[in-house]
Amino acid sequence: MKEALMSGPAPHDTRTTGRSLGPEAITPLVLFGLTILLVIASRWISPNLGGFHQVAAIIVLSSFLMVVAFGQQMVVLIGGLDLSVPSLLTLGGILTFGWSTASGWSLIWILLAVLVVNGVIGALSGAGIAWLRIPPFIMTLAMGIIVYSAALGITAGTPRGHPSAALASLFTGRILGLPPIIYLMILFVIAGTALQSYTPFGRKLYALGTSPVAAHVAGLPVGWLTVATYALSAAVAGVAGFLLVGYAGGATLVMGQSYLLPSIAAVVVGGTSILGGRGTYISAVAASLLLTTFSTIISSVQILEGWRTIIYGCVILIAIAALREDLPLWLNRSLQRPSRPPPQAANAQSAQ
Repeated sequence: MKEALMSGPAPHDTRTTGRSLGPEAITPLVLFGLTILLVIASRWISPNLGGFHQVAAIIVLSSFLMVVAFGQQMVVLIGGLDLSVPSLLTLGGILTFGWSTASGWSLIWILLAVLVVNGVIGALSGAGIAWLRIPPFIMTLAMGIIVYSAALGITAGTPRGHPSAALASLFTGRILGLPPIIYLMILFVIAGTALQSYTPFGRKLYALGTSPVAAHVAGLPVGWLTVATYALSAAVAGVAGFLLVGYAGGATLVMGQSYLLPSIAAVVVGGTSILGGRGTYISAVAASLLLTTFSTIISSVQILEGWRTIIYGCVILIAIAALREDLPLWLNRSLQRPSRPPPQAANAQSAQ
């Protein structure tokens, strides 16, 4: 049974014949295409937009969302949701800022410590969801409140630390004319895609998201997979906070608040099913670039932050409605007339 479940089509399998592309291959292409069109169209809004420097800036700004979206997408892939992302991102930033020293080598140990601390917190959320049967949104929301309150109490509202020149150089330095963070993000996307689509762990997550009951019957460690997924989401949220300290030069208690809705939007717009079991990380990356480009254009026309949040919410609702799995069937039934009478009418005619 386990072999049959795990030997099904790979997540990237389009289930098509010939050279046609399936939805999971088309979605990132469409999103990348829309991003390119937005960048080109932005030239009409401002002559300072649409150039090479803007494209590089968009990739840099979207790097934090790409990292957060990876963890959020893995959680949604198993049918869950992580609302603790803002607090865990903030925690990663506060720890990085507080532990930073003049030595660039200390960043390695700081990053490992952030991964461990955040991973343990995420594992606690996963344990509550897997074994205490607490709904994911309640468990992660409660954990986020606990983490944020602890950070507020420890820092007294003002995180203290030292900016790291080595970490800042990821954004201010240049390698072949581009900031080093862009090359790091390329490696991160490759590693995330490989983990999700080409490893036994990733295939087990797809199986769990497709049918938890079938995954349990097949002998998969459903509980431990859930714990590992939420630990992974918390860990990469800490990585995003780690990077954000290098970009901003410091940490605040609100540095993660603007990443909850965008992380969910990137996952949903990228085509990941909210029911779990379907979606790819590369689509979430494409959606992150699209949303960041869209946000940059909105900022250039001086739309307030509140309206941007409303727009993100509308994007999520529209994407969820458009990606309903029963929508094509519903449209087909609504637009087509029945070719024969319903069974009750047919029986009545035969009786006459």
